[in-house]
Amino acid sequence: MTRTELPPGDAEVDIPGSPEPARPSRTSAEFERVRRGLRRRAGIHRRRLRLTVRRVAARAVHAWRSSLQVRIGAITMVVAGTVVVIVSLVLFSQIREQLLSVKEKAAIDQAQAGVAYAQTQVAGIATGDASSVRTTLDRTVRQLRSRVGAGVDVVMVYRIGDIERPAYSRRDVYEALPPDLRSDVDAGSQSYKYWPVPDDGTGDLQGALLVGAGVPSDATGSQQIELFYAFSLAQEAESLSLIRSTVIISGIALTLFVVGIGVLVTRLVVDPVRRAAGTAQLLAEGQLEQRMTVRGEDDLARLATSFNAMADSLQRQITQLEGLSQLQQRFTSDVSHELRTPLTTVQMAAEVLHEARSDFQPHVARSAELLTAELDRFEGLLTDLLEISRYDAGAAVLDAEPSDLGALVARVAAGMYALAERHECELEVDSPDVEVIAEVDARRVERILRNLVGNAIEHGSGKPVEITLSANRTAAAITVRDFGVGLTSAEAQHVFDRFWRADPSRVRTVGGSGLGLSISLEDARLHGGWLQVWGQPGAGAQFRLTLPLAAAGDLTSSPLPLRPAIVRRPGIRR
Repeated sequence: MTRTELPPGDAEVDIPGSPEPARPSRTSAEFERVRRGLRRRAGIHRRRLRLTVRRVAARAVHAWRSSLQVRIGAITMVVAGTVVVIVSLVLFSQIREQLLSVKEKAAIDQAQAGVAYAQTQVAGIATGDASSVRTTLDRTVRQLRSRVGAGVDVVMVYRIGDIERPAYSRRDVYEALPPDLRSDVDAGSQSYKYWPVPDDGTGDLQGALLVGAGVPSDATGSQQIELFYAFSLAQEAESLSLIRSTVIISGIALTLFVVGIGVLVTRLVVDPVRRAAGTAQLLAEGQLEQRMTVRGEDDLARLATSFNAMADSLQRQITQLEGLSQLQQRFTSDVSHELRTPLTTVQMAAEVLHEARSDFQPHVARSAELLTAELDRFEGLLTDLLEISRYDAGAAVLDAEPSDLGALVARVAAGMYALAERHECELEVDSPDVEVIAEVDARRVERILRNLVGNAIEHGSGKPVEITLSANRTAAAITVRDFGVGLTSAEAQHVFDRFWRADPSRVRTVGGSGLGLSISLEDARLHGGWLQVWGQPGAGAQFRLTLPLAAAGDLTSSPLPLRPAIVRRPGIRR
């Protein structure tokens, strides 16, 4: 490899063609890949952590909303914990104050006794004799130290002007004396202060009670003797730590005990309510013989007794209603069948009269025509009643086979064209270009559409009626839209009721039985589909039929919206 050397301090430049410069770039690329990988893994771990936190939070919220026992337990824990914390803090504060108060009193008494003893020892101290002063101070400190026992350090300071001659049991205690305590003692008063001093063994700072006082002597002028005691608070700190641990453990145990009692009491109350809810659910599912077990004679027992009495009353009433419903269904079916025979006879006679009406006088011929029309309407009513009775009896059967819904819609529109012309109404069909094949009972779907289109023509006030077909991968939808008088929200809730009419005084022109929409709803349900209505006064109404493409399919959504986009069209007043 050939390399050009540059003067010191400059960078090296490789000659072109050398393979060496590629190494730093490869190393940087590898480092960048590793960094991206680590960043990606960190992102994955963060997302997992967020998902875990969300799941735990969702479960906690669900437990809080769904369980009375959890709510009472949590509230009891918060209240009991708060009370225990407050009581523990007050109790611990009082114990600490009492413990330190006893320590202060004992320390002050010992300091006063030490001052009196030190006064007797330094009474004959030789002024100006440094050796004599040192000897006297050291002896006095040792004697004072032996009088107070372990855990107490003694410091004596002999001062002449600005010159200090200290004597101490430990030098680090002398160096740790706070200036404000020295100032108070220098002013001639006895003072004490809590202050950290180095530990005798480890050198770590620990709490201590420092007591200082001046020692009276025969010295005159600027000479002054000060005595300081350092009482260790290690034993008190250990006692307070033990008391703190005891209080915390006792508080936690007391809180858990109170919470346990609250949960137990709540469970005693909630369990009967849960059993009542379970029994009510079984009653709602049709198991009318279910009853609660009565135990004891307390309030919960009275609740169970009242619940059972209510269940007995409901069972009797439901049984009566079922009997009346079956009687009504059988009556409707029997009447419909029994009327078939005389109706057939009357129809035959009416047909004879209708065919011979040209030989009758005009008013008699008109009566024959009216008789034939009303008999046809009566026959339609009987047919609808028989169909309703089959639905009520659960005997309706779906004959599903693949059918082209586009062709079916076109066939219905062609059949209703004459009715639309009589009402001066225009039918508009919008269907996709491709075939929409669905497994349906074509006869029932065609009947639904005839009812919807006929209803739209009758209430459309001569305005266009729009029929729209659309489909997705799982469902097909057909909407029938008119721009007539419309429906209110209250009327939309009853539009599928039997024999219901929005305006009872309005003359029916199509000649329906009043059961068409009810039968249409049952036909849609038999397919596993939806039949829904939207309406707005003055803006018309829209019915939407949604059917699954497969006979056993489930519906989750509809390809067409129920509420149409209201757009003002030229030449049409809505």
